[in-house]
Amino acid sequence: MGEAAQLKEDTIAALHDTLQAYITKKGFRSTSQRRLVTDIFFRTGGHMSIEDLLAKVREQDPRVGYATVYRTLRLLAECELANVRHFGDGVTRYELADEGKHHHDHLICTSCKRIIEFEDEAIEVLQDRIADRHGFNLKSHKHELYGVCPECQQKQS
Repeated sequence: MGEAAQLKEDTIAALHDTLQAYITKKGFRSTSQRRLVTDIFFRTGGHMSIEDLLAKVREQDPRVGYATVYRTLRLLAECELANVRHFGDGVTRYELADEGKHHHDHLICTSCKRIIEFEDEAIEVLQDRIADRHGFNLKSHKHELYGVCPECQQKQS
């Protein structure tokens, strides 16, 4: 196994350890189904709905139910391992909260629902400057831009 793959495995193991510590602290049970759901979530990445994750999980264990996936995602959000995202289409999505990764923002196509992540240091600097000007100590923020992606623009022409 290469070094990059090993780093990923190390990161996944650390995420599982963090979740296990939280589960123990809260007095919850650790189950094989919850472990499967979290493992697939950690390995898949992106912006996943409950239905998306349930479909992937059921490829490996068709007995896993909707409620298990829902409760597991809620637990991941509760212990700050996942961020909850609402992109205006009525679907709740979850993405891995990776504190080591640079903050990213989102471009959302209102036509095909495609989500593009981007980073822009100038936006981050400007947000900090605005918060300072108003005396805010920023804890977090979400920046979502809605529009029509190039592919959908072409289809509309």
